[in-house]
Amino acid sequence: MMRFDLSFPKGKPFEVVGMGLNSVDFLSVVPEFPALDSKMKILRFSKQGGGQVATAMVALSRWGVKTKYIGKVGGDELGHFSLHSIRQEGVDVSSITVEPNATNQFAMIIVDAMTGGRTILWDRDERLMYREGELREEEICSGKLLHLDGHDIQAAIQSAKWAKEEGIPTVIDLDKIEPLTPELIRGIDFIITSSRFSTLFTGIVDREKALMELQKQTPGFLCATLGPEGAIALVDGEMLRVKGFEVRTVDTTGAGDVFHAGFIYGLLQNWEVTEILRFANGVAALKCRDLGGRRGIPSLEEAQRFINPS
Repeated sequence: MMRFDLSFPKGKPFEVVGMGLNSVDFLSVVPEFPALDSKMKILRFSKQGGGQVATAMVALSRWGVKTKYIGKVGGDELGHFSLHSIRQEGVDVSSITVEPNATNQFAMIIVDAMTGGRTILWDRDERLMYREGELREEEICSGKLLHLDGHDIQAAIQSAKWAKEEGIPTVIDLDKIEPLTPELIRGIDFIITSSRFSTLFTGIVDREKALMELQKQTPGFLCATLGPEGAIALVDGEMLRVKGFEVRTVDTTGAGDVFHAGFIYGLLQNWEVTEILRFANGVAALKCRDLGGRRGIPSLEEAQRFINPS
């Protein structure tokens, strides 16, 4: 099977740099999704650090990868909480910008105790978007690999351009579509989307056909996460399906973030593509055994025992 055999730039202080979202997540487990005008006792509550790229950097740091996170936090208590939640994991936070008058991004997450499925209510202060001239090329390009999301899209496009100029491979976590999304994906090497992204982008309901149509818009490697079903990817024009793993699901929050971390870890090890996707599926599944995006992140040893039982 195929290996990517990436050529990573030499002399970089970090293995992976991530630029994108961080959040503070307020997670409430409830017996069932509440009806309108009802009251319900919470079964379990937790306040945790979250966000797509920030959580991926935390996972990689726990697995021994030297990581740097670039993003903005608010100057409020939530911003301090989010910054601390990343720093305490050993992720370099020296390029985080504190926006003094902004409220940090946060989310209220309702988790169904029966299924582990979640509903996310979120808010993000517009002042947390990067303004022109605020991003620094030398910081974005200080790693062997760059991980992005598409939420601050102008910043992501600029970061991807700088990375390409320096020969730094790029990975992106995509789940939303904006007018500039086509421009963004044309400059990304590894595009890993949510299950619904390709259908939203192309208008094609069949997700495999939608993924093939999406491939016409980008030269990058394309993969879509499918939750418990695993993942699909296009490899040399052929559809590769890699099954997911069964676990007792407590909460699916952050599973996609950890999948991306697993994919990046596999790229750094130069595993073949099926092995990368199996590992990414495995760590994402294991994360779902606990509440929140970070508590359930498995160790490497635990993940390998789970994925390849003897």
